[in-house]
Amino acid sequence: MTNNNMYEPDSLLHRWVRENNDLVNKWKQQERGDALSRDQTQSSLRWCCSEFHKLLRKIQGVPAVADLSQLELTVVFNACAFSLTQTQFSEAELLLTQAVERALEMTGNDPVASDPPVCFWRAILKSLGNSALNPSIMNLLCLQWAIWLATCRLKTIQDLQEELSSLSERLGSGVGDERKKSHEIPLVVMEPRKLNELLQICTIIDQGAERLSEGRSSEALSDLQRASSLPAPRALLANTHLLSGFCLAHMGRPQMALQCYRNALETDSCCVYALYQSMLIYRHLGNTQAEIQALRLLHSTLMLPPATESSPVGTCLLSPSLLLRSQSLSRLLSVPSALSVLHSLALKCVLHGRVSEGVEHYLDLLAALHSEDRHGTHAEAPPLPRLPELYLEAGAALLMARRPADCMALCDEVINMTLELLPEKLMLEEPEEKCAAETEAEGPGSDQDKVGMLLWAGAAHLLHGHCQAHLKDWKQAVTHYTRCINLLVKVRVKKKGSQPQIPCVDMAGRKGTDLRTLQRLKGLSLAGRGVSFTQRDQLREALRDLQLSLQALPECVGAGLWHGEVLWRLGRRQEAAACWEKTWSFTAESSLVSLPLYLQEPQSGPSLDSTDLRHRIEELTHT
Repeated sequence: MTNNNMYEPDSLLHRWVRENNDLVNKWKQQERGDALSRDQTQSSLRWCCSEFHKLLRKIQGVPAVADLSQLELTVVFNACAFSLTQTQFSEAELLLTQAVERALEMTGNDPVASDPPVCFWRAILKSLGNSALNPSIMNLLCLQWAIWLATCRLKTIQDLQEELSSLSERLGSGVGDERKKSHEIPLVVMEPRKLNELLQICTIIDQGAERLSEGRSSEALSDLQRASSLPAPRALLANTHLLSGFCLAHMGRPQMALQCYRNALETDSCCVYALYQSMLIYRHLGNTQAEIQALRLLHSTLMLPPATESSPVGTCLLSPSLLLRSQSLSRLLSVPSALSVLHSLALKCVLHGRVSEGVEHYLDLLAALHSEDRHGTHAEAPPLPRLPELYLEAGAALLMARRPADCMALCDEVINMTLELLPEKLMLEEPEEKCAAETEAEGPGSDQDKVGMLLWAGAAHLLHGHCQAHLKDWKQAVTHYTRCINLLVKVRVKKKGSQPQIPCVDMAGRKGTDLRTLQRLKGLSLAGRGVSFTQRDQLREALRDLQLSLQALPECVGAGLWHGEVLWRLGRRQEAAACWEKTWSFTAESSLVSLPLYLQEPQSGPSLDSTDLRHRIEELTHT
């Protein structure tokens, strides 16, 4: 076929232009039609990608001639755009490079070195910048920019910043669009100006995240604030406000950060990251009620059904999620799972006086776990406690809400879970003899796992005892407190070169969380049994247990007050007064809120009135 014949109506050129345009129009029609499911969209994208690549192979199967150059570059643009939707980044980049090199050959320009990419594109723009192919080359440069973004090559983008800025200005002003209305030219699947706008804001967001991770918050802030006024999808504009908030928070300006998070939510009401960060700011500021409200909104938002990912709308085939893939941004745009947020909400409510509300959240959490409704695909940070711990926390909350029967039901579940897994004896080595990584790596059946089982079972019996005390069934209370104590005495600590030892207060202070938990359980269970003996008028046994309780847990207020009460009843009134005075002098534990609910002193059961005790002391001193 001669070159002249190519311009006949049925020539290859016209046939290929029509084929390209038909494919483009089919895709555009689908975009404007009914929303498709994710699978349908992916199937359609794969088909389009395959068809454009087939067309490109036909075009490149004939000798390179200038008349075909614009068509070829347009089909390359379309084929590469669909390749990007399939995350075929290296294939698309190779295709772009080869296409531009063929364009140089077609126009009679000298070839240029393809590496490094910045030098390659500068040479291309210099050689073809004033040719008729300039608009097509600019379109391909947009796609190359998209590939650099998607493959996290911000440095390359920054090195070519001047050229990309010039590209943005030209596309923004409409230069190069003079032939748009002609029916003789091949169509593109994406409007380059819209693509360029998307690339601009995505680049600023990525750069902002990178600078934040490097501690350059003030440097990132100005670019992000400027980007918030750019034309872009609402979700991306929300991200610019969000990252601005991060910058301000890192710069020690929490109130201004909160305003940025509000702006993000006003821009995109489903911006869960802004809700999460607002909650963290309120927590930092100590505004508990605002923190609870933010947690509630965050949980509600995370529980919304995920938006159906239908085919991209408008002229933007490439989604922001495809372009924003840097680790720095992923770390910033992470929130806990819906269940983890619900757990935080439940715990926060219980700890700050909203017990009934907290109990309902705990019950919702347990119901969701049993139904395996693990809603929310976001990163879980921090992870949920293990199921027995959640049962114990929920049980403690139920007891606080004066629902002992429900608490006992959960305690029985924990006891049944651990019954066959409890060790007869448990020997622990000094924690410093193992590195933290080894301890964390230990799996089921390890000493660490056995300690957990024993402590959970002990805590379940402790709570059971509290429930019986609440119900004034002192005999059953003594039984469960005794079961807790009998479990805890199975533990021995082995120090290198020494005989195994019973854990003590000093040892627990030095050797980690498990031993501290063990000592606390021992102190609380002995205190509970001592109080129960007191109610049964078994004062000698009560005195023994309350003294042992204070040895295990010196800061136990309940044990201190009841110890004084037993001494008073035994006629040792001076000792009782001294005991009460010492107990009142205890400094409240700063770590109390960080303790698990089931390790806190019970709020139900028999109690002593400090006013009455002080009157007794006054009468004693005046006699």
